[in-house]
Amino acid sequence: MFGRSKKNQVPSDGKLGTFLGVFTPTILTILGVIMYLRFGWVTGQVGLVKTLIIVALANGITLITTLSFSAIATNIRLGGGGAYYIISRSLGLEFGGAIGLPLFLSQVFSVTLYAFGLAESMRILWPDVPVQPAAFVIVIAVGALAYRGARLALSVQTPILFFIALSLGALVFGVLFGPGVTAVSDLPAPRSDFWVVFAVFFPAVTGIMAGLGLSGDLRDPIKSIPRGAIGATLVGFIVYLLIPFILIKGASFEALRQEPLIWTKIAPLGAILILPGLWGAIFSSAVGSILGAPRTLQAMASDGLVLSFLGRGSKGGSEPIVGLIVSIIIALAAVMLGDLNAVAPVVTMFFLTVYGMVNLVAAVESISGDPSWRPRLHVHWAFCLLGAVGCFAVMFLINAKAAVAAIIIEILLWAFLARRERQAGWGDVRRDIYEALIRWSLVRLSRRPMTARNWRPHVLAFVDSAERHLDLIRFGTWFSQGRGVVTVCELVVGDLIMEKIDFREKEEKISRTLKRERLVAFGEVDIVPDVISGITDVSQANGIAGLNSNTILLGWSRNPEKRVDFLRVVNRLEKLGKSVIIGRIQPGLIPRENEERIIHVWWGGLKHNSDLMLLLAHLITRNPEWRSSQIVILSVASNEHMKANTEHYLESLIPAIRIVAEVQVMIAEKDRTIKEIISEKSAEADIVFLGLDPPENDKDIIKYATYLEEFSEPLRTVFFVKNSSLFVGQLVQTWDEVAAVSPETENKNSAPQNTDPGV
Repeated sequence: MFGRSKKNQVPSDGKLGTFLGVFTPTILTILGVIMYLRFGWVTGQVGLVKTLIIVALANGITLITTLSFSAIATNIRLGGGGAYYIISRSLGLEFGGAIGLPLFLSQVFSVTLYAFGLAESMRILWPDVPVQPAAFVIVIAVGALAYRGARLALSVQTPILFFIALSLGALVFGVLFGPGVTAVSDLPAPRSDFWVVFAVFFPAVTGIMAGLGLSGDLRDPIKSIPRGAIGATLVGFIVYLLIPFILIKGASFEALRQEPLIWTKIAPLGAILILPGLWGAIFSSAVGSILGAPRTLQAMASDGLVLSFLGRGSKGGSEPIVGLIVSIIIALAAVMLGDLNAVAPVVTMFFLTVYGMVNLVAAVESISGDPSWRPRLHVHWAFCLLGAVGCFAVMFLINAKAAVAAIIIEILLWAFLARRERQAGWGDVRRDIYEALIRWSLVRLSRRPMTARNWRPHVLAFVDSAERHLDLIRFGTWFSQGRGVVTVCELVVGDLIMEKIDFREKEEKISRTLKRERLVAFGEVDIVPDVISGITDVSQANGIAGLNSNTILLGWSRNPEKRVDFLRVVNRLEKLGKSVIIGRIQPGLIPRENEERIIHVWWGGLKHNSDLMLLLAHLITRNPEWRSSQIVILSVASNEHMKANTEHYLESLIPAIRIVAEVQVMIAEKDRTIKEIISEKSAEADIVFLGLDPPENDKDIIKYATYLEEFSEPLRTVFFVKNSSLFVGQLVQTWDEVAAVSPETENKNSAPQNTDPGV
C-alpha cells in the first residue's frame, strides 16, 4: 500500500467523525444553489421524464466517482489533501501537481463565486445591497470562521442543514395545501436543448468531494469517507429524484421556466422559509471550499511542489494557517475583478478533470493487478472507467472551449513538473501499468517466431566502470539505434559472500551516469568468481521471457591477460548464439550532426561475420550523429575472377538490402599482407569493422590476441565482430528480394569465399 514518510505527513487533529467531517459538508454542497434557483427551470424546460434522466445520468457519474475514491480511501492510509493526495500517490507527483494546483485555485475561486451568489440573493429582500462590497465582506466572514478551525466551521453547518430541511418541508407543504402557481405571462419560454439543460444542472451534483478535502482532519478516514460520502450522495440523489414531482405538482411548466425563485411562490410564508435554506446552502458551500483549499495547498507544500512555508500550520495545531491566509487573499482579489462569469466554466472543468482522474486511478489500480490493491470497498474497474469517460464527456457537453482550456493548462503544468527531477518515497500505479503492458507484450512476443527480418541488437556491455567506458556504452546505444535494449554490466571479480558491496547504490550511480550522458541503457552490477565464467554466466542469465541480450560488447583491454580472457569467452558465447563485438575506440569520438565520417566494413565470407558488420555499420548511420557518414565495403580477392564475382555479388546485395554503401574490391598483392593493406586503406577511416574468429587452442589464442593488437594499432576506431546470430551467412536470404541478388548466390547460400581479413 501507499505510505507517507514522516517528513511528508500533514498533521491531523483527528477530531472529526463521519457525520460532521464528511456527510454534512458533502450533502450541503450537493443541495445547493442550483437546487433552489435552477431546478425548477430545468424541469420546466424538458419535462418530468427528461428531468429524471438528467438527474439519473448526472448522479450516476458522481455516484461512480464517489465509489471510486471511496475504494481508494479504503486501500491506502489517506493523508491530507483529499483528491490531490489520491492522484499524486497513484499517478505520481507531476500528475498530482498538474491536478492539485488547478484544484486549489478552483476551491479558492469557488469561495468568491459563492460569495457573489449569496450577495446577489440578498437583493431579493434588500434590493439596494451592493453586490461587490457584500461579496467582499462574505469572503472575510467565511475566512474568519475557517480561521477558528475546521471543527467550529463545520459545526455551524449543522443548523444550516436544519434550514435546508425546513425549506424542503415548506415546499412539500405548499404543494399539498397551497393553491399552486401559474405563469405570470401567457407566452411560454423557448425550450432548450437536452444537453444544454444537462450542463446547467450538472454543477448541482459536483460537491461529492467536500468531505474528502478534509481527509487529514478525520478521526478515521478509511471508515468515514466511504460512509459519509456515499451516504450524502445517495441522499442527494433521492432528494433530486423527488423534487421534480413536487415542483410539477405545485406549479405549471410555464411558471417553472419563468420564475427562478419558484420555491418562494409555492412554499407558505414565501421567502421567510426558503431563503434561510438557500443562504445556508450557499454559505456552507463557501465554507467547504475555504476549508479544502488550504489543505490541498498544505499537502502540495509537504511534497515540495510549492513553497514549503505555504504548508505551515497554526501554533500547536494542524490548521494550515498560511494556506488559509493565501486562499483568502486570492478570493478577495477575485472579488475585486467584479465578474467571474468567464472564470466559472473553467473552474467547473477543473473539478470535473479531478473527478475523471480519480475514476481513472481506481480503474487502473484494479486493472494493473497490483498486489497492494486490496480495498475494503471493491468496485469493478469497468464502472470506474465508465465514470472517467462520463466526466470527460460532460466537460465538453458543458463548455467545449472551457474544457479544452482546462486540459491545456493541466498538460502544461504536468510538462513543467515532469521536467523537474523529484523523487517520491512511495510507488505509484504507473509501474503497475508498465509491468502489465510488459507482461502482455512478452506473452504475445513469445508466440511470434524470431527471424532475421525481426532481429535487432539487444546489447549487453561489460565494463569495470561505466564512468570510464562511456565511449563503449555510447557505441552500444548507437548499435541498438534506439530500438534494442542496452544493458551496462559492471563486473566485480570476487567472492559474493565476502564482498561488501551496496548493489543498489552502485546501480543508482550507473543510472545517474547514463542519465547525465543521455544514454538510454540499464545498469546492473554482478560479482563473479572470474572474468570468463562471469561473462558467460551473466550473458546466459540476462534477459526476460525471450527478450534476451544477443550481442555482447567488450572493450579492448590494456591488460594482455584480460584480452586473452575476452577471446576465450568468444568461443563460449558462440555456442550460446551470442554475437560478440570487441571495440578499440578512439577516445571522445562523438561526431556532430552533418559532419561527414567514413565507416569501413572489410567484407570476408569464410566466417560470415560480414553480415553482422554491415548491419551494425548501417545501424550506426541511422543515429543523428552519424547520418552524414559514408559506408565503404572493402574486400580483398585472390585473383581477377574472384574480384569480378565479389563485385557482382556486393553490387547486387547492396540494393537488395537497401543499404547505401560504396564497394571497393582489390586484388591481393604477393609482397603485401592483408594487415598492411587494411592499415593503408583504413588509416583515415573513422570506424573500421573487421571479422573475428579466435582459435580453440589455448596457445594459439595468445598469439591471436597479440596479432589483433598489432592489427588494430594503426587504426582509429576498430570493432572486431563475431557473428553468432540466427542469420549467420543468410542476412539477405531471409528477405523477399533474395532472387534479385543472383541465382549463383542463392544456390550457394553464402557470399563469395574471400579471405576474412580479421582472421
